Amino acid sequence: MAGGEAPAATTGGSLALRSLLWRESLLFIYVGAYDAAFMTSRVAERRVEIHQKAQLMSASEVERTLIRLAHEILEKNNGCEDLALVGIRRRGVPLAERLARIIQRIEKKPVPVGTLDITLYRDDLSTLDSKPVVQKSDLGIPVAGKSVVLVDDVLYTGRTTRAAMDALFHEGRPKRLQLCVLIDRGHRELPIEASFIGRVVQTTENQIIEVKLREVDDAEKVLLMERS
Repeated sequence: MAGGEAPAATTGGSLALRSLLWRESLLFIYVGAYDAAFMTSRVAERRVEIHQKAQLMSASEVERTLIRLAHEILEKNNGCEDLALVGIRRRGVPLAERLARIIQRIEKKPVPVGTLDITLYRDDLSTLDSKPVVQKSDLGIPVAGKSVVLVDDVLYTGRTTRAAMDALFHEGRPKRLQLCVLIDRGHRELPIEASFIGRVVQTTENQIIEVKLREVDDAEKVLLMERS
């Protein structure tokens, strides 16, 4: 009986060994495939660099454009009666403040300026989120019954403007709501257009409009940047 059982044990041990080797080979193939895929994905990653393609506006051109926009705002609103400007942070705020000073020089009357703070998304240099978020902040001025001009630096998809419009209507119902932008670069995703435009710039999807203002950037110019 004992002599008959030895071959069975040997056969069982051989099968177990083959099974173990088979599982290890599968594990090696799987891990190797995973590493290969991982390495391939990492090799495929390419660092995106942004370089300057052109300067669109100089400091003097920005100033002349704001003077023209101020005159257009006054003409369309028949002066500055019941007029209010609301800047979209960040660069829309100094633009609104400059427009208000220019209008005051022309009309000899002060124009109130409010601020909207929209974070997690900017309509042009946007990498954080696809949905604008309006922070809880006091506009600082009443908007009900006013002719309100929203001011921003770049108009792109229109989503930032839409968020700002919604926030304004939560504060009160303006008599009229208009949009003023320094640059309109196209590629709209919403049916939103500006009433007052400094300059229309044709761009591609891999290009960026970078507005630099002395109040924020210690520089004054508008650049066309390109991803490569």
